[in-house]
Amino acid sequence: MRELILLFATIVALAKPAPGQTPSIVGTWTLTHADKILPDGKEVSDYGIDPHGIVIFTEDGRYVVEIFRSERTKFASNDRATGTPGEYKDAIMSTSAHFGHYAVDAQRRTITFAIDRASFPNWDGTNRTSAFTLQGNTLSWRGSPRPDGSVPVTILKRAEHR
Repeated sequence: MRELILLFATIVALAKPAPGQTPSIVGTWTLTHADKILPDGKEVSDYGIDPHGIVIFTEDGRYVVEIFRSERTKFASNDRATGTPGEYKDAIMSTSAHFGHYAVDAQRRTITFAIDRASFPNWDGTNRTSAFTLQGNTLSWRGSPRPDGSVPVTILKRAEHR
């Protein structure tokens, strides 16, 4: 029973920071939007109208990000080893996933992702820093501009405990 009380106290402490402290991003987040801002300033959907995803930040500094486009092409062969070039392209372009360690700079309002592995292999072993905002149970960040000039925007809601 004592362990349960201590666990509950820890969860409450993580969810509600003390006055003057920066709210914690530790926990599980569900994706609400995966958009991009085009060079002309227009914001559009990047992963379809109903993208799916999850982000988990652990207390010891580990993280995982998984984002999937709402509509994805299924492989006609039902075998991932025998897809067509179009099926492989869609599988890669409809997914963004990476994991590793993270660090938050509360003063600069940035998250630095030290990426161990990513669905885009060029990110393996790199660091990516994103400006973030945390308002209540909504966390969002903007990534670095892509080669086409668009800027990815990720918006998440803190997952409710069931």
